[in-house]
Amino acid sequence: MRGNVLTLLGIPLDVNSSYLRGSAGAPPKIREALRSDASNQWTELGVDLGAANAFADAGDLKLANSLEKVSDDFAEIERAVGAILEKGARPLFLGGDHSITYPILKGFARHYAELTIIHFDAHPDLYEELEGSRVSHACPFARIMEERLAKRLVQVGIRTMNGHQRRQVERFGVEVIEMSALPAHDRLKIGGPIYVSFDMDVLDPAFAPGISHREPGGMSVREAIAHLHAINGTMVGADVVEYNPEQDVAGMTAIVAAKIVKEILGKMIREASQARDFCGAKGAPLRAARPGSSTRKKRARSE
Repeated sequence: MRGNVLTLLGIPLDVNSSYLRGSAGAPPKIREALRSDASNQWTELGVDLGAANAFADAGDLKLANSLEKVSDDFAEIERAVGAILEKGARPLFLGGDHSITYPILKGFARHYAELTIIHFDAHPDLYEELEGSRVSHACPFARIMEERLAKRLVQVGIRTMNGHQRRQVERFGVEVIEMSALPAHDRLKIGGPIYVSFDMDVLDPAFAPGISHREPGGMSVREAIAHLHAINGTMVGADVVEYNPEQDVAGMTAIVAAKIVKEILGKMIREASQARDFCGAKGAPLRAARPGSSTRKKRARSE
């Protein structure tokens, strides 16, 4: 069965940011918050991320993160994605700015021809180019759709749509669920393989101040989790991007980013467990552990 092992991989690249850099420093901060004793390792879906072999952590890619080496860095991202997928794993990537989603999806396209992307963001990121760059963090979904790297793109929480991007929406047939139309849980009941791209600025800056482009009027953390849990296809990969530690307040956004990562991981593990139960597979390393089974008792007791 495909996707039996979840793998976390950091992609510390922010050279394609158009306003403030700093998101390249996010992966270690998210990991630190994810492993903090301030909370336990259980997700809201009842999955114990502290259980043995719950997921693997492949560390961070070694990237130049410079304008002169963007194409080399993108090639390395695409190579790393392909290597994870070749092992039958399902990856969750820690960005980094949103430009990383383009080479990630180039790696996915070789393995999933009928992929649906569910994209959480304040911005559509559909610019043809921005400030002379076609690989800006404002452009990844234009590149993805023009190269047909996904069958379908559904965007959630959008609240900065301009005229050019509305034309791009029509050009590529993007399904946009603007912030004013939420909640929209039923519109996320999508079958087939799904890739989730979660930009932290989909959240209102009151909940996530540590971002480069603060856009008021966004989702609460509760609303975001409810929409993530509403997805009912098979989540084959995901990224969490655009957390900028340099703009954070008391590590607040790191904790929120870790919460989002935790709930995405939990959902992917639960899906894998349910698929194995359906197929009658035994001895697989991932499972939604029952309460009390955690080997990390200290965290299991914390509140």
